[in-house]
Amino acid sequence: MPKTRLLTEFGIGSSLRHRDYTAAARRALQDALWRNSINLAELFGQPKEAMIIDVEIAAQDPGAVDTTALADVFPYGQVTVTAHKGGLDVPRPDGEPTVIVNAAINVSLNLEPAQ
Repeated sequence: MPKTRLLTEFGIGSSLRHRDYTAAARRALQDALWRNSINLAELFGQPKEAMIIDVEIAAQDPGAVDTTALADVFPYGQVTVTAHKGGLDVPRPDGEPTVIVNAAINVSLNLEPAQ
């Protein structure tokens, strides 16, 4: 069965003073997820564990994002998290920059093509 993307959610998160890219990414994921309640797997008669969740994180320092730690945001599904160059570091005169991170969450299922 082919992987079929069914849903994309977007979010933005920040770390105001600590330059914590992982914390900002976690907030971006929460921004994308916490105001939605979509029972996608059940709509297609599949268990929640069957969801394929591909997460893309955009941060100025993608190497500073702990992608393994971010996977635990999702209580079920087959989660893959990758970090790329993007986002924004906003300079501050009195310390570390404010870090802004973007997240895109793509949810797919393996589905038979429509006939």
